[in-house]
Amino acid sequence: MITQDQVRDLIGSQLVDSNGDKIGKIGQIFLDDQTGQPEWATVNTGFFGSSETFVPLADADVSGDELRVPYDKTKVKDAPNVDVDGGHLDQSEEAELYRYYGLDYSEQSSDSGLPAGNRSDYGTAMDRGTGQDTSGPNTDDAMTRSEEQVRAGTETVTAGKARLRKWVETEDVNVTVPVTKEKARLETEPITDANRDSALDGPDISEEEHEVTLTEERPVVAKETVPVERVKLTKDTEQHEEQVSEKVRKERVAVDGDVEGTVGNDR
Repeated sequence: MITQDQVRDLIGSQLVDSNGDKIGKIGQIFLDDQTGQPEWATVNTGFFGSSETFVPLADADVSGDELRVPYDKTKVKDAPNVDVDGGHLDQSEEAELYRYYGLDYSEQSSDSGLPAGNRSDYGTAMDRGTGQDTSGPNTDDAMTRSEEQVRAGTETVTAGKARLRKWVETEDVNVTVPVTKEKARLETEPITDANRDSALDGPDISEEEHEVTLTEERPVVAKETVPVERVKLTKDTEQHEEQVSEKVRKERVAVDGDVEGTVGNDR
């Protein structure tokens, strides 16, 4: 049995069916006028909670932050639409709901919050008007209008890789090397006082040979490995702007009836 102490925590919580499927958010809790016990709950169903459906709390159980009822989701959503005027269910409306849910209207005990006598009105709404207040447990008669806002940021992902690799190639190199080569050249000089002694040294007539060694240079190629430069990979960071778009939802508030003033939905 749902107690009065649990009512405020239940408003805005999730209602689930007998199979554990979510039905919607609890909008209002209606109390029995005589016992003060929770008797009915309204659940917001339809597109974005556009309509409210009544469901009895006689056999409901609280499980964590959820309220479970012994009916399936379709049964609850197809319940008769009841227009509550002044925060009360009248006798005929409540009797229609009991018949729909297969409950015995006339024989229920009042200790459970069900009607036991003939009264002019039944079920007073607890914190009526709070709807599905996203700010937390209902504490007053105001409705909180919420909207989604876009928070744009960045994340770092891998965009590619750069690799440094070296290999060996063979190429022909032509180098010009200057070389020298000795050649014999015949020279004659007249006999003079300066060379007379050398010229007359030896027999007067004889056979003689004189030899000169000739040399030449040849190119020699040698190779050595020397470092020529250092090569490495570095990273530069470039910054630019990108346009992103996202769809956001906004709650709108509309008023019906004889109400003064307007509601500022947009700022």
